[in-house]
Amino acid sequence: MAEVPGVPGVPGVPGAPGVPGVPAALDRARGAMVGLAVGDALGAPAENMKPSQIRERWGRIEGFVSDDPAGTDDTEYAIFSGLLLAEHGAALTVAHVEAAWHRWIADLGEGSFRGAGFSERGTLENLRRGLAAPISAQHRHAWSDGLAMRAAPFGVFAAGRPAEAARLVAVDGTVSHEGEGIHGGRAVAAGVAAALVSDDPESVVQAALSVVPANSWTSRSLQRAVSAGRRAPLRPDATRLSVERAVRSSVVVGGYPWTDLAPEAVGLAFGAFTAARGRFADAVLTAVNMGRDADTTAAVAGALAGALRGESAIPGEWAAAVRPVRGTCLPAVAGRHVREIADRLAAHHEQQEAS
Repeated sequence: MAEVPGVPGVPGVPGAPGVPGVPAALDRARGAMVGLAVGDALGAPAENMKPSQIRERWGRIEGFVSDDPAGTDDTEYAIFSGLLLAEHGAALTVAHVEAAWHRWIADLGEGSFRGAGFSERGTLENLRRGLAAPISAQHRHAWSDGLAMRAAPFGVFAAGRPAEAARLVAVDGTVSHEGEGIHGGRAVAAGVAAALVSDDPESVVQAALSVVPANSWTSRSLQRAVSAGRRAPLRPDATRLSVERAVRSSVVVGGYPWTDLAPEAVGLAFGAFTAARGRFADAVLTAVNMGRDADTTAAVAGALAGALRGESAIPGEWAAAVRPVRGTCLPAVAGRHVREIADRLAAHHEQQEAS
């Protein structure tokens, strides 16, 4: 089998079945972005909940639990980063990102701005105080999963080039994150980049691990969760609940009040993806039902599985529920659709390949 470019020794077989009339590469690009939005909307009601609380309220979440499902800051910030990447491509710089944060967010009145995570709030506070990157990323939640949640567009742009996807997302993250927060974004971007040209979930995991330090918390967490995701379904008495418990217990820091830890959220997402063998619905619902930062873990799992299997693998009812975003968390992107971002990034990638 062919290797995934940029990850020596990792097999990759291009070509998902796709949707009739839609090129396989575009189906996968849309799968990554629509998958992110679907996971975000499915997980949003369960955010910050324990699995026991989820079961008490809904039994097990098997689909949308709201009549009007919508994404959160995960989807809206992914669109924000995707638009920025579509504008600048591989020439993206920290200065571009910082200027966009000012122009689209920090220098505007608060208005209806709400719902962003602590890392975004900390970044905005620093930017409004006149601090510049990388100092703007030095706040109490620089280790959060706020970069991981918006990392998928970089994988779409750099399809088949995990190292380049990781480089670009780190440029974006320099304004808002540092340390483990950057590592989490790099792992997700690289994983999506590999998934877009592979049929093998293991190649996605290896691509993610290849771009983060082996001694980092993110790497250790990812490896523990993936290991649990491989083993737990093979037990003779395995159930969906037992698999979720195994993956969750492998990385969750019990009693810690913050659920947006990048190493934890990224580990849970890759663990869910691995346990499901890349199957979209299984990956996303496993992530949702583990609770914690469920919108982000499900968004990341959805982006990975959507990139691997294509938009055609996303249940039609779920994909149809993804609408243009409302701008609830980021008013500047109101009216944008994740599919538009996928199409623009995929076209940008095709132009680069042809040149």
